[in-house]
Amino acid sequence: MEQIHTLEDLYKNRLNFVPENLKNDIGHFNVFRVEDFIGNSQKPIPYSRKDYYKISLVIGKNHYHYADKIVEVQEAGISFANPMIPYKLERVGEKQSGYFCVFTESFLQQIPNIKEYPIFKVGSFPIYELEKENIAEFSHIFEQMLTEINVEYVYKYDLLRALVQQLIHKAMRLKPNETIVSSQNHSANNRITSLFIELLERQFPIESPFQTMKLRNPVDFATHLSVHINHLNRALKNVTGKTTSQLIAERILQESKTLLKHTDWNIAEIGFCLGFEDPSHFTSFFRHSTQITPKVFRN
Repeated sequence: MEQIHTLEDLYKNRLNFVPENLKNDIGHFNVFRVEDFIGNSQKPIPYSRKDYYKISLVIGKNHYHYADKIVEVQEAGISFANPMIPYKLERVGEKQSGYFCVFTESFLQQIPNIKEYPIFKVGSFPIYELEKENIAEFSHIFEQMLTEINVEYVYKYDLLRALVQQLIHKAMRLKPNETIVSSQNHSANNRITSLFIELLERQFPIESPFQTMKLRNPVDFATHLSVHINHLNRALKNVTGKTTSQLIAERILQESKTLLKHTDWNIAEIGFCLGFEDPSHFTSFFRHSTQITPKVFRN
């Protein structure tokens, strides 16, 4: 099973500190220059799954290893990594420069309809090779991010989200890189994981107090996928490092926070939508996951 790297690891290992706002529900965002992280070292970035999203503009020859593919970029490329796809970057060329930004699921959620974009399709890891004019265009956006991240402006994170959207839309106009230099056999575990995540995500967002989750338990998902529950658990554990129950619970918690913050539905209604027939069970679930009650979180 691949190692999982968190945002805390990124800050501790490379910058020797952890930002105070890393756990905020509004979401975390930061942007860096590639040169500040690699220095003179050409040590390969280890193959791992991250618990955050990352958009990278890397100028230089590189090989991207992800899922069952290896993609070669000759001059420069922009990549969009998500928490479900393990990957590594192999720096081939001697000269490397560029930028990258990292952000959490909570930061991403506040961009309307973002999960509907092809670039964030379950199981995808888009990589776009860039021409010189594209490099300048994307570099300009990252430079704006570097400027704005240090400005004392109450709405700066809204502006940074807009810049993230610019990166996404400009990239989606380009054709994804298809220079695959090698490919392994398709991974059954990756396929099952993608299908599971797709089934889970189809139930969200919850848009009405009369809408309820149809698939709520691991056995429900295993039945729909026509696999034994033990097989499903092994596949998800291998790819994500988490069990079926953990992944379902995390997604339910994420949706519960959204509904508590952005609707006026009562707590019992929210719990019922998420599969808790007894409001006390929802409160216990939420307190166990967050150490506070839904009412305290809402207030």
